[in-house]
Amino acid sequence: MEYYNYLKSLHLIFVITWFAGLFYIVRLFVYQIEAAQKPSPEKEILQKQYNIMSYRLWYIITWPSAVLASIFAFWMLFFTDLGAAWLKMPWMHVKLGFVFVLYLYHGKCHQIFKQLQNNEIKYTTNFMRLWNEGATIILFSVVFLVVLKNAFNWIYGVIGIISFSVLIMLGFKFYKKIREKNQS
Repeated sequence: MEYYNYLKSLHLIFVITWFAGLFYIVRLFVYQIEAAQKPSPEKEILQKQYNIMSYRLWYIITWPSAVLASIFAFWMLFFTDLGAAWLKMPWMHVKLGFVFVLYLYHGKCHQIFKQLQNNEIKYTTNFMRLWNEGATIILFSVVFLVVLKNAFNWIYGVIGIISFSVLIMLGFKFYKKIREKNQS
């Protein structure tokens, strides 16, 4: 059991750093898109700096954290007795579904990262601010599932996530109005 707790601790450490990387990379995406709208030479200076920051964050923190969190999770699930028991529980199936969505989110962030590294702007700053909330919703979902260990009451969870998302959208619109008012 002590062996399992070490694996779990390492898994949690790398999940935390993975999410930290995902939260910050999208914030850097916002800054990169805003920098592209600046006049020269400010534009080029900022783009170069944000590209370096994004590159280091993505390849030194975020990707390694995702890989290590996954390695320790698979190790716990498939090579320990307790993990085998968890795999039989319905809440774990729902959690693994959210983890799959997290991998999709990470993959899309990687695609956006590569585009911005090539100075290809395909999204607005508003889209990126909303996109940043995707990781938050996944994090809330997984934490509540793991702590409560109850996949049966998923209806309440879905209602909670939708309510939380609506609050985030309303907050985003409110913040956008304040930003626009302060710019004028």
